Amino acid sequence: MPLSDELPLGSETPRVLDRRTGPHGEVVLRRHGEVLQIIANGCFLMDTSDGRSERLLVDAALAALDDRPAPHVLIGGLGVGFSLAHAAAEPRWGRITVVERERAVVDWHREGPLGAVSRDALADPRVTVAEADLVAYLHETSDTFDALCLDIDNGPGWTVTEDNDGLYAPAGLASCARVLRPSGVLAVWSAQPSAEFEGTLRNAGFPQVRTEEIPVARGVPDVVHLGVRPG
Repeated sequence: MPLSDELPLGSETPRVLDRRTGPHGEVVLRRHGEVLQIIANGCFLMDTSDGRSERLLVDAALAALDDRPAPHVLIGGLGVGFSLAHAAAEPRWGRITVVERERAVVDWHREGPLGAVSRDALADPRVTVAEADLVAYLHETSDTFDALCLDIDNGPGWTVTEDNDGLYAPAGLASCARVLRPSGVLAVWSAQPSAEFEGTLRNAGFPQVRTEEIPVARGVPDVVHLGVRPG
């Protein structure tokens, strides 16, 4: 992994640790003080400063399943690893499948600095990582899931990568419904609330929809949109 040592660790100026160009554009891993950041196509995506919204994404999905034994969860997007680490720390989950399309992100977890977040989770025998585009994976997989926890791009209201729009469109949500077991739950992280997306969820076959907010230091809150497939 190419590393840049231009600035000392802990500097207030972000330091690029790795930069890759792939089929979906450029992804960059930076360190800003003690915080690791992922940048996609020049736009900030996420960092390791606060994992509350990622943990809520997983917890809200599990709570919606009541006491279903050993549910199988799909986590869409490895990101900085908070969702995976939180799911793996919960013994109630059965299988945990993570789908991540950026090979660079997987490498940063398996061999790089993000392993500090995810190392124990990746060693968990319940965990499988699939390197694939999530939309294609949902369309092609024969597997079924009790919960889908999606943290792709900045959510349905603002995507950095244009082809991520398809996940949150009616066809993408129909694929989500197809792989969910009866009464399964779809949990979608978003950088901002979206009444329009709530309507799209209902029209895609999720009659029970609600939104949970996560307050942030500045600006509009992060949210988790939840939809339950009919039993």
